[in-house]
Amino acid sequence: MSGRDYDAVLPAPFGALGVRLAGDALAGLDFLPPETHLRPCGSAAVHKIAHELEAYYADPLHAWKLVMAPAGTLFRQRVWQVLLTIPPGRTRTYGDIAEELASSPRAVGQAVGDNPIPIVIPCHRVLAAHGLGGFMHGSEGFPLEVKKWLLRHEAQG
Repeated sequence: MSGRDYDAVLPAPFGALGVRLAGDALAGLDFLPPETHLRPCGSAAVHKIAHELEAYYADPLHAWKLVMAPAGTLFRQRVWQVLLTIPPGRTRTYGDIAEELASSPRAVGQAVGDNPIPIVIPCHRVLAAHGLGGFMHGSEGFPLEVKKWLLRHEAQG
């Protein structure tokens, strides 16, 4: 996606975040590399999102107060609801979540990877049975570095 596809591009400690809105609700956050040009937006919704993100960067235990509109199938919505129950500084495995939902780890992994609002819906807190696992449908490079940063950040909380 290019910067024009976002309602704003905000700074983040690990790079930048592309913000997509559905009305005044947060519909998507995309991790973007550090060299991405920032594009703040003056809308009240983006200002609120920026404020909430800054609060999280300052305190990993920050309780989110955002209106969200994540688009996804009923199954994906169920997986994302489980993710919202994982506290900062804690993790679960794909298999644990699959067992809770009477599904398969692979299906859960797909839903976790398709999470449109990472950080807020904490997909970074889901690990493979034997290690870190992937992140954003990737297993190396920038996405995995972001996951590591988020987990380190929350371990401080």
